Amino acid sequence: MKYFENFQVGQVIELGSRQVTESEIIEFASEYDPQPFHLDHAKGKASLFGGLAASGWHTGSMLMRMLVDTVLNDADSKGSPGIDNLRWYKPVFPGDTLTARMTILETRPSNSRPNIGIIRYRCEVTNQDGTVVMGLVVTNFFGRKPAAV
Repeated sequence: MKYFENFQVGQVIELGSRQVTESEIIEFASEYDPQPFHLDHAKGKASLFGGLAASGWHTGSMLMRMLVDTVLNDADSKGSPGIDNLRWYKPVFPGDTLTARMTILETRPSNSRPNIGIIRYRCEVTNQDGTVVMGLVVTNFFGRKPAAV
């Protein structure tokens, strides 16, 4: 179990990789972001993206899955009050392989809750060419390590 004390400023945690499929792009968009360039090849090609592109929210959801699988499921995560500076820099296409990492920017104990620590970290998602396709800064609450018995 990871606690607040396990995270250090400057620490980089690799979150893994995931290949994006055409079917999941269309399935996600059909349910949550049914804009034509996320659903149809011809409309995607005619768009600014130049091809069928994943919804930015889909990209964010894939990042979230990698973050949960790699860090949050094995940590005393207490949730998040939000994110800052969300940017979708480049489109994500079928066949892309996305890789994510988090970099710890700040750690501080909570002033109002001594059993909680606050961590700010930057997440970046890159494609198979190393191009950053998405970035954001997260504030997350983590439990403090219990005192030794």
